[in-house]
Amino acid sequence: MAVLTRRSTFFAILMMGLVALFTAPQPAFAQVTAFKQAVAEAAARDDALAKFYKSRDYQPIWTGKGNKDRKRRTAFFKALDQAPAHGLPMGQYDPNALKAQMKAAKSARDRGLVEVALSKAFLAYSRDIQTGVLVPSQVDRGIVRQVPYRDRLALIDTFSRSTPAAWLKKLQPQTPEYVRLMKVKMDMEKQLARGGYGPKVQVKALKPGESGGAVVQLRDRLQVLGFAKRSASQSYDAELQKAVQQFQLAHGLTPDGVAGPGTIAEVNKPLETRLQAIMVAMERERWVNRERGKRHVLVNLTDFTAKIVDNGKVTFETRSVIGKNDSERRSPEFSDVMEFMVINPSWYVPRSIATKEYLPMLRKNRNAVSHLEITDSKGRRVNRANVNFASYTARSFPYNMRQPPSRGNALGLVKFMFPNKYNIYLHDTPAKNLFSREVRAYSHGCIRLNDPFDFAYALLAKEVSNPEAFFQGKLATGQESYVNLKKPVPVHIIYRTAFTTAKGHTQFRRDIYGRDAKIWNALAREGVALRAVQG
Repeated sequence: MAVLTRRSTFFAILMMGLVALFTAPQPAFAQVTAFKQAVAEAAARDDALAKFYKSRDYQPIWTGKGNKDRKRRTAFFKALDQAPAHGLPMGQYDPNALKAQMKAAKSARDRGLVEVALSKAFLAYSRDIQTGVLVPSQVDRGIVRQVPYRDRLALIDTFSRSTPAAWLKKLQPQTPEYVRLMKVKMDMEKQLARGGYGPKVQVKALKPGESGGAVVQLRDRLQVLGFAKRSASQSYDAELQKAVQQFQLAHGLTPDGVAGPGTIAEVNKPLETRLQAIMVAMERERWVNRERGKRHVLVNLTDFTAKIVDNGKVTFETRSVIGKNDSERRSPEFSDVMEFMVINPSWYVPRSIATKEYLPMLRKNRNAVSHLEITDSKGRRVNRANVNFASYTARSFPYNMRQPPSRGNALGLVKFMFPNKYNIYLHDTPAKNLFSREVRAYSHGCIRLNDPFDFAYALLAKEVSNPEAFFQGKLATGQESYVNLKKPVPVHIIYRTAFTTAKGHTQFRRDIYGRDAKIWNALAREGVALRAVQG
């Protein structure tokens, strides 16, 4: 019993000593250890932050007492104050919550937790402003763009060794387009605070020569939109007709000067809808935040155009036809590199078209689509008379289909190749009538060009001394010819319902595939919101 009493006394003294140890004021080395332990624990589930802090022995970059840490904090919080101007979700890196956490931090451990909270907010903000809030492929399966995400460890490591304010400024896209979009956004936010675009035009259509209250509404609306001058006239006169034409040109409409139902519908679009389009365009610009090539091809699906851009200036432009608006034919969005063109191309019918469209026709009549050759797996032509097409299903059909070179070929007389898994390319077409239409979404997904020969000449201008003679010489043979580009050209297939020009009106186009609506809804779910700003 005496032994037990002595043991009890010993353990009581030991526990009293431990309590005294942890409740007594901690020496400096203990505080450092508590800070480092907190940083290590808070960063443990983030590989980039765990490696970053381990590499610097868990020393702070935000919460230290030195001038460098103070400058980083100041620059970062100033950047966060500007996040709404970029259309970013403030809730993802709530600066007020971070400041409150900093103010409440009393112990070394608290400061360690704040340190990592700031770094996590920094990485979230950096990614959002540099390469976008959303993952494109998660919004719409037609947006197959590879976003140029930066390495998170490299981001925070480089930042820790750079001038903070200047470094943070360079995160956003440095393109003139992004800068102009931001300015348009700010102007629209001020207009929203003033009440928007005003009353809508209360008729379905108006034409030159008419007069009355609806004409006044149209003129007033166009005046607020920046297309018409202030006037007391109630007549649809030549001045108003010119304003309507300018509006139509800026919105991808046929510029006939007549305010038909399509034009009135666009005139009546609320400011909020236009502002959403601008903010979606800014997000899309962040998705392509990388060098695009001093010379590159730019295809804007919603604008139905294909352009060659040299050193930031459009040097060639042609109309285009894009994929039809159904689930199997919409043109995807991505970037690749054009490597060659094919003059007098054969059309190798995609299997999806062969089995879904042509096989049912062949099962009814083996001589259907007679302009196409039936070939076996080795490319040898097959005699249709020897094939029982009715015995095959889409899955079991063992043949391929090919249309030889000709002026009636589905690809026309030239195609431009940037090999990709989506089997998308630019090409000529015999169906020239489609290019005169306002909305040109008719293809199976590839991009048809209105002026393919001129497009080829422009590409070859940096390749050969006489591009037209070179091209026409190949064409005249009637034989399929592959022409490799000595310097491959990047191709960017984009989808912008809002874009700017260096001078003139902001351009808006219709959301033909409904992709921008999906993007806006996804941004809203992340916390992005419209705002009105007092001017």
